[in-house]
Amino acid sequence: MQLFERFNLGHGFRKYFEIAAATNEQLRNDVFRIRHEVYCEELKFEPERPDRRETDSYDPHSLHCLIRTSNAPNHLVGCTRLVLAKPDDPLAPLPFEHTCEHTLDRSIIDPMKLPRDRIAEVSRLAVRGAYRRRRGDERAPVAISDEDFGTGDQPRFPYIPIGLYLGAVALAARSGIDTLFVLTEPRLASHFGKLGVDIKQIGGPVEHRGIRVPSMMHVPSIIKGMRFMVKPIWRVIQEEIEQGFENEKGGKSLT
Repeated sequence: MQLFERFNLGHGFRKYFEIAAATNEQLRNDVFRIRHEVYCEELKFEPERPDRRETDSYDPHSLHCLIRTSNAPNHLVGCTRLVLAKPDDPLAPLPFEHTCEHTLDRSIIDPMKLPRDRIAEVSRLAVRGAYRRRRGDERAPVAISDEDFGTGDQPRFPYIPIGLYLGAVALAARSGIDTLFVLTEPRLASHFGKLGVDIKQIGGPVEHRGIRVPSMMHVPSIIKGMRFMVKPIWRVIQEEIEQGFENEKGGKSLT
């Protein structure tokens, strides 16, 4: 990482990648194809589909985004989604509420008692195999480790996974979401702490494609508490997500 990129993660992200809100059918199909490649073909978490699109019942009431390479926008890198409450049935459980039904600690928080239009879940993170280079990454759809942040002498930054999470936060902020839930591997909290993000475990571990724990984040606190070094990449991602919605509203192509 060059010195300027070390101190301006926004510049570094924009040099290599771009993030887009999947605001039209073509972009959503790109998301579903990434998910099929990772979840169905590579990891075998889901059965392969004839149309090579991995979708489920949550997608119609979700917001999606994807990362592409900045020098070749048609080259897809990864994706994620933000599952919102179901418009015609807001009490319908989010995915983690099903998975963690028996391990969720409702003395910490009970999602059913929150305004359902102000909560959402980050899910279906997926990064294509060519961008999961570390040994062991081939067994997970997306991964972050301590070595991704480098050292003082050899700084690095996990642009792709952090970019996807920040993309979900940007989608949440523009949608009036206060509380984000996520089902992740236990070590994620320590990695988020490096960014100034407070993520709180809200239940015991479950077996879900490996050991996972349910956690929550407060969207306004994420934005307010970001470390100084993270703010430039946040501004770039927020701007690109917002621009996608503006372009779609104005009838411009996002592809």
